[in-house]
Amino acid sequence: MMDLNEELLSFISRSPTAFHAVENTARALADAGFAELQETESWSLVPGARAFVRRNGSSLIAFRVPQAAPIGFLLAAAHSDSPCFKLKENAVIASDGYVRLSVEKYGGMLCAPWLDRPLSIAGRVTLRERGKLVSRLLDLRRPVALIPNLAIHMDRSANEGKSYDMRADMPALFSLAGAKSPDALAAEALGVKEEELLSKDLFLYPCTPGTVWGAENEFISSPRLDDLQCVFGCLRGFLEAGDSACLTALCVFDNEEVGSSSKQGADSSFLTDVLRRVCFALGLDESDYLRCAANGFMVSADNAHAVHPNHPDQADRSERPVPNGGVVLKYNANARYTTDSVSAAVFSEICRAAEVPVQRYSNRADKAGGSTLGNISLTHLSLESVDIGLAQLAMHSCYETAGAKDTEYLVRAMREFFSRSIRKTAEGISL
Repeated sequence: MMDLNEELLSFISRSPTAFHAVENTARALADAGFAELQETESWSLVPGARAFVRRNGSSLIAFRVPQAAPIGFLLAAAHSDSPCFKLKENAVIASDGYVRLSVEKYGGMLCAPWLDRPLSIAGRVTLRERGKLVSRLLDLRRPVALIPNLAIHMDRSANEGKSYDMRADMPALFSLAGAKSPDALAAEALGVKEEELLSKDLFLYPCTPGTVWGAENEFISSPRLDDLQCVFGCLRGFLEAGDSACLTALCVFDNEEVGSSSKQGADSSFLTDVLRRVCFALGLDESDYLRCAANGFMVSADNAHAVHPNHPDQADRSERPVPNGGVVLKYNANARYTTDSVSAAVFSEICRAAEVPVQRYSNRADKAGGSTLGNISLTHLSLESVDIGLAQLAMHSCYETAGAKDTEYLVRAMREFFSRSIRKTAEGISL
């Protein structure tokens, strides 16, 4: 378990942005023998093929083709992005002898934990290289910024409740006047000239490393557990799974934290484009594609709220997940989660076979919840779906906490899921 969590924390450390998370996922797939396909090229596939395709460098779909015509789709979806601060294109603010960086808030985040914390810069840079426009990943990998708090002497009400003005409170201190610019540091890290940098998608990220802790090492804390813990667990389960008669696919989507409405988000055509192209490359037709969808199942994996030790009243009276309690099935009466009695029963049986405990979660009745990858994806592809997650504390903080046992539970559950051949008939569902 310790080794698995160290692997998880290493994966997260090497994945400061969605671009890096997808790059590291792609490397793991390539190391396991999966071939990378390009959306701009024709695909030729044979039974047993294993491949993956990226979109925008921040989303990825990997798939494994069965030895015979697929009887259905088995899909798992998680997301590569996390709430953070995005640097503006012209980010430099120079005044009073300081250089600060102007930022925008990406996603719904807790702002307070970002203050007085060493931050670095990572993301994607597009530049001119040998007559072509190319994108390269950037990670400065050292503290270069910090968002300083205002001293208590100047804000006596700081501990009595605080709201944050993004323009006034959250610009990040970068340097004193006269130091190298952010673009200069980026060009230096990439080994190019500053004038070759054309545009950037850059983000601040906390340098605090993840750790395993607790009286019996029962907790893990790290940036971006939501949702890289699920990306990692689903990836490991996918790679370790046995054969299935279904087309199995791992989907890692970007932009979940801002609504998924991008070309690489769950609310795009990415998933249906890939599944259709795989079916057609195998010699199947539209009717076969629809048949596979009708016999399909999706696991939408995104972490869940654990009961808070200091605020237990914020949880539902009877559905109260805890760290290390196992995989969480997530419910919502207004279809914000996709779980229903059928999909819950299917996944509960899979967890039982994998010897993985199951917990249940729904929002407190007077609190609204957000949408997930599952219900967004199902507007484009209709199949059975369950929403799951792992119980965590401080969701959308820049440093989150979960249970040290739960990563292994998710890997075991997803390995079992991807090894199944689910068949839905008029008489019921067989696993």
